[in-house]
Amino acid sequence: MTARILEELIAGYAAALATNLETDKDKSHRPKLIQVLLAQATRRRWRHLAEERLDTVKPTIPLGKRFWAVMPEERKALSHMFASDSVRPTLTSLRDRTKDDPIELLDAAFWMKGCSSLGRLRYAALLRIGKDKNSSLCLIDVKEGVMVAAPTASKVEMPRDNAIRVVTGAKALSPNLGERMTAARLL
Repeated sequence: MTARILEELIAGYAAALATNLETDKDKSHRPKLIQVLLAQATRRRWRHLAEERLDTVKPTIPLGKRFWAVMPEERKALSHMFASDSVRPTLTSLRDRTKDDPIELLDAAFWMKGCSSLGRLRYAALLRIGKDKNSSLCLIDVKEGVMVAAPTASKVEMPRDNAIRVVTGAKALSPNLGERMTAARLL
C-alpha cells in the first residue's frame, strides 16, 4: 500500500512538473475541493492571518520561546541596514514594488531557531514596504554568515566575505531562493 501511495505521489508530481502553468488555464483536472481552497487562499491577506493567529491585527512578532526582544542598538542597526542602498534592491524587487518605495521596520526579534543558529546572530524582522493601501508586509530572516567549515576545492575561487559566499552558493544551488537573498553588514 505504501509503495502504491508513493507511486501515485510521484506520478502526480511528474504530471504537475510536465504542465506549463502559464498556458494551462484549464483547471478541471484539479479536484473541486482543491480549486475552492486555492481560490480562498489567493484572496487572503495579512489581516486574515492576524485575526486567526494573533491577539491583535497590529503587525508584530510575538515574543516567547522562539522570538526574544532585541536591544535598542540592535533595532537601530537593523533599521539602518534595511534602509541601505545595498539591501533596498532585493527588498523592493519582490511583488509590484518600486525601487523608491519606503521601507519601515515595524518590529524585530532575536530568532532562536535550530541547532545551526546556536551562538550566531539571527533576527526576524517585519517590514512594511510601500505606502498606505499599496504597502505590503514582509518577514525577513537575517542570519549571520560564518566561516566555512568544509575545506574548499583547490583552484576554486571562493568569496572571502562569508555572507557573500553563502548568497553565492544559494544562487548556484537554488536560483529562485538565492535571488531573494542579499549580503549586508550588521553591527
